[in-house]
Amino acid sequence: MDRFVIEGGKKLSGVVEISGAKNSALPIIAASLLTDKKVVIENVPDVMDVRTMIQLVEYLGSSVKFKKNVLEIYTPRIKRIIAPYNIVIKMRASYYVLGALIAREKKARVSLPGGCAIGPRPVDLHIKGIASLGCNVDIDQGYIVAECKNLKGTEINLQGAKGTSVGATINVMLAATGAQGMTTINFAACEPEVVDVANFLKKLGVNIKGAGTNQITIRGNWCPVEVLHRIIPDRIETGTFAVAGAITNGNVTIKNCNPTHLVAVIDRLKETGTDIQVKENEIFVRGERPIKPTDIFVAPYPGFPTDMQAQFMALLSLGSGTSTIKETIFENRFMQAVELSRMGANITLEGDTAVIKGVKGLSGTYVMASDLRASACLVLAGLAAKGKTYVRRIYHLDRGYERFEKKLRMLGARIKREKE
Repeated sequence: MDRFVIEGGKKLSGVVEISGAKNSALPIIAASLLTDKKVVIENVPDVMDVRTMIQLVEYLGSSVKFKKNVLEIYTPRIKRIIAPYNIVIKMRASYYVLGALIAREKKARVSLPGGCAIGPRPVDLHIKGIASLGCNVDIDQGYIVAECKNLKGTEINLQGAKGTSVGATINVMLAATGAQGMTTINFAACEPEVVDVANFLKKLGVNIKGAGTNQITIRGNWCPVEVLHRIIPDRIETGTFAVAGAITNGNVTIKNCNPTHLVAVIDRLKETGTDIQVKENEIFVRGERPIKPTDIFVAPYPGFPTDMQAQFMALLSLGSGTSTIKETIFENRFMQAVELSRMGANITLEGDTAVIKGVKGLSGTYVMASDLRASACLVLAGLAAKGKTYVRRIYHLDRGYERFEKKLRMLGARIKREKE
């Protein structure tokens, strides 16, 4: 098992280029199962989750070539309709093949998903949405089992207890491409990744409208064509490197990004005193001291993303006052707080809210990552800490960040990967 060794205290400086969005690439790879035509996808990040999704679609019958961030997928026929536990357990997003298989084959058996251990993320909205299209859906021995004779377009309400659901929105979008008539999704998620998937479906030939709003319509009965699609930049990687510049009091230029996807993150960074300048596809970050406290309320897009709260916790732990982070999307997503406290942070958890009292400095020590974004949080804290920080279980980070330590080293970070 690998770990990172980080020698903190170095201001980051230079240029970093952002990879494609993992959270777009995964459902788009699954969506390639909808067609028997060749699909070419550019700007695909070479991360473990993408490799897992490739393994899954190959198992289902796809022929895949992946080289230099370009992915070619050809699925003339589906050979299996079962997404097995041994693959799905590696990654939650494996459930996207459910919608694609239902649309194309009218049946699917998909293992309940794995991924990060950040609390319960039920699939009830996925099941509700696909059942609304006319499928019989059951849970049998740890598998979602769905089957129907025909899918029929209908009106579906995807409002959940925690608001909108990106995963359910996309899964229903994929399934609805195989339905007769029009499907209307109300309370659809508005995230840029949903829009990216919709744009891919349009290129396939699907009549889909409204992506980026809370109501999406999809009309079935489409004629597939060959597709070339480019994945959007990863907004969470962009935000992570922006925080890296701020927490190290550095000067970082972030290229190949889309600042319009990060308005809430940029606004919060400005509140901390960070100097942020934005161009069309670039963000310039200059750290400032002191780091001012701020309050963060996690919410579905265009609100502050849950995938950025851990990174901000690291930054605000060095603030000049008291900050709060209220997590409204997932339960049990403050696991990084305990590890930050080992480094000297002063963090108190009060239900769904973290109260962070800024300290003058953090000290390097041994810490353990619990999930993907917590991994990034601990690396950022290590970059700013005095002494050496050892971050264990970085396989979490490898799931979602492409060449993370190499990009940091290009900015001057003293970080290396080693075997434990």
